[in-house]
Amino acid sequence: MTTTPHSEDKILVAMELSNDKWLMAYSNGEKIRRKSIDARDRSRFMQELKLAKEKLGMDPGVPALCCYEAGRDGFWICRWLKQVGLECLVIDPASIEVNRRKRRAKTDRLDAEAMVRLLGRYAGGDTKIWAVVRVPSEKQEDELRLHREMERLKKERTGHLNRIKALFILHGVKLSGTLTKLSKTLDGLQCWNKKPLAEELKEEVRRELERLRLVGEQIKLLEKNKAEALKNPRTNAEHQAQDLMRLHGVGEVSAWVLSKEFFGWREFKNRREVAALAGLTPTPYNSGGSSVEQGISKAGNRRIRRVMIELAWSWLRFQPDSALTNWFVDRYAKGGKRARRIGIVAVARKLLVALWKYVEFGEVPEGAIVR
Repeated sequence: MTTTPHSEDKILVAMELSNDKWLMAYSNGEKIRRKSIDARDRSRFMQELKLAKEKLGMDPGVPALCCYEAGRDGFWICRWLKQVGLECLVIDPASIEVNRRKRRAKTDRLDAEAMVRLLGRYAGGDTKIWAVVRVPSEKQEDELRLHREMERLKKERTGHLNRIKALFILHGVKLSGTLTKLSKTLDGLQCWNKKPLAEELKEEVRRELERLRLVGEQIKLLEKNKAEALKNPRTNAEHQAQDLMRLHGVGEVSAWVLSKEFFGWREFKNRREVAALAGLTPTPYNSGGSSVEQGISKAGNRRIRRVMIELAWSWLRFQPDSALTNWFVDRYAKGGKRARRIGIVAVARKLLVALWKYVEFGEVPEGAIVR
């Protein structure tokens, strides 16, 4: 491994995490030592770190720089390492360099060694080799729970509805209207041949209806909690959601997701970072005589992308005199469907930057109607 200017005065630790084992790769900038420990065994981790310093000929008091890939283990490992006085980086896995051969060897050992080499380059000042994830506080992370649970519950509700309808279609029965009274009318329904529904079929439908009812109650509870939080905001994100809702066309759901996922705890230096984190930046392909626009990167927060596309259409409708709406009308409104789809993504990107300036600096989007 090539010695870097700053990696000699600290031990580098790359962690390859799995559910049962953690594979550690230690390095002093030249040699690499590997060791596997049981997952989440914190005392063993500290023992092996001390031993690695000894084996690599380093001073016991030398600081450590650790890293691991963002994933199912979340941020608790990073918080713990910082609590015990160790520096830690959480890395975006998609940003790590990989071999581009069609078939390449991939093992935890190879991944850990490659990561510790990259960590050495990062410690030497090459900060562009990968993307470091910003770690939220425990409170900030907890604020993401409500709308994410709501998202899962709504998908679950849709799944139950589709399953019930599919069971009836399977027997030639088409339901009309809502399913609110289905439990009362179920016994009177008939198959395609006028025969009553089979008993097991009716029992399965009743169980699905019970699950649907329970999911509906949980959704109502979460919606009530969200409404109370918006009425009496306590956190910075909730105050930002209130501010966003003052703009015509920005509803409760959009304001909540934007503030909790994006503006409430992330720090942006400029508008490029805002668009990049949402995955709304263009990805050109210019090589030799070939020049192709590949579309948006989709490398950021998918929830923000979805909300912003919906909000862009809403903005055009409820803010007809804004500068952004006029820009879209002049450039894309006379085109076909494809042109308007391209244009709405551009509106979403520009609108996201405008909303960031609004919540961060109080700069109202040009021509926007404020309640």
